Amino acid sequence: MVNRRSVIGAAVLGGGVIAIGGMATRQFIGGQGAASVRATSGRSLLIPPLYSGERENGIRVFDLKLQRGVSQFLEGVQTPTIGINQSYLGPTLEMYAGETVRMNVSSDLSETATVHWHGFHLPARADGGPHQPIAPGSTWSPSFVVKQRASMFWYHSHAHRRSGPQVYQGLAGAIYVRDDESERLDLPNDYGVDDIPLIVQDRAFNRDGSFAYSTSMRDVMMGMMGDTLLVNGIVDPVFEARSDLLRIRLLNGSNARFYRFGFDDGRPFMQIGSDGGLFEQPYRTNNVVLAPGERAQIVVDLSDGRPTILRADSLETMGMMGMMGGGMGNRGMRDSGDRMGGSGGRREGMMDERRRFTVLNIRPAAQRRQAIVMPSRLIALAPVEPETAIKTRRFMLQMGMGMNMMRGGGFTINGKSMDMQRIDETVKVNTTEIWQIENASMMAHPFHIHDVQFRVLDRDGRQPGPQDRGLKDTVVVAPREVVRVLLRFEEYTDSELPYMYHCHILEHEDAGMMGQFLVKA
Repeated sequence: MVNRRSVIGAAVLGGGVIAIGGMATRQFIGGQGAASVRATSGRSLLIPPLYSGERENGIRVFDLKLQRGVSQFLEGVQTPTIGINQSYLGPTLEMYAGETVRMNVSSDLSETATVHWHGFHLPARADGGPHQPIAPGSTWSPSFVVKQRASMFWYHSHAHRRSGPQVYQGLAGAIYVRDDESERLDLPNDYGVDDIPLIVQDRAFNRDGSFAYSTSMRDVMMGMMGDTLLVNGIVDPVFEARSDLLRIRLLNGSNARFYRFGFDDGRPFMQIGSDGGLFEQPYRTNNVVLAPGERAQIVVDLSDGRPTILRADSLETMGMMGMMGGGMGNRGMRDSGDRMGGSGGRREGMMDERRRFTVLNIRPAAQRRQAIVMPSRLIALAPVEPETAIKTRRFMLQMGMGMNMMRGGGFTINGKSMDMQRIDETVKVNTTEIWQIENASMMAHPFHIHDVQFRVLDRDGRQPGPQDRGLKDTVVVAPREVVRVLLRFEEYTDSELPYMYHCHILEHEDAGMMGQFLVKA
């Protein structure tokens, strides 16, 4: 048996074959025209190294280096990238609820960066937002107690006005938080064997193999999207599974693209958790929708031995008033296709054909381990009690057009574009609030709040669907939709250093759709 801590790199682990990726042939985009180049297909899925740090005087210490490298995503070409302790992306950090961790983050980059611990409740000085810059050649060493329930979180760049390009180049990675309660459950739990993280990203390439990242008006407005799917930094990889039940932890690490994941034969699976942890009960469904920054844990039954394919449909984010407003209650959006185009918009118009990516291709296993029985109940959550809220705050998301947008005034929350010197909201510690998020723009926005895991109360006054009923740190708000969330701000205060709230389409964040709040005593 392979222990989860022994998985270091690419894994071929018996059982059903799972091919992950997009199209076999890619079109390079560049100033000298396009050229067709085949992807490096058929490679084993790269399982990110599981890094548990080192114990020093009762503290779990992680040494992380931001570094430039070169990666080969497509056949015969090299792509300059950014990674953490490697050329592209970073290791999966493993930590345990209740312990103290220290992150020694050093940078060999040529520009200032940050590392944000997305989804964590922690002091503002350790948050890794734009107020904690890491200059070239320097080291940042925050310490904090792990307060999360068990789940998959992630870490990524949150540099001021540079989050988009830095994440696009690879500055991101997954985090596994574990706790005793979840470890006692009979869930697939062997890292890289029957419990696998999938970091899903779309990328566009120039003809020289470099990433094609555009700051054109169209790409800022729609967010940067590409026509090539990377999964854990691999195009079209293959994974072999041993067990009848496979646990997949999905992270939408794309800058802007929304996906609906589901199997091509319509087979159901169990969604067991979302951003902040496990549900109270597994939710049986045949699709899950994830916006940038969102995560989901699913368990699929492979015991029938039949081949099946997991796909990711790209979803339209403009003009969704009929599609998303009512449908987001159960996160089931109409199959509208992707009309925003891929490749950063250089080859495709906003009314392009539907884009559908192949993610997992599963074939029968010759030998499998004994099947695990899916628990009927998972982790109990405290009841939602909106009557405990002492205040309701409103947040209006708006987008300008044309030159106003390009001058930095087009992406606003409550009519204001991000200003590092301005505090937008101040909340009182150990209080519960309702935040009412109103989308006055024509496209959907994933709204992320630092420091807290929250509960979705309702959408346009309707009860949330089952995929919204867990703990969340990022919530999608459709055009003209009003979403209310319940938050509690506990223990950590700072009179000067703020947390962020913002759209998690990274180009919107960089363009100003972000605000700051203090938690005070």
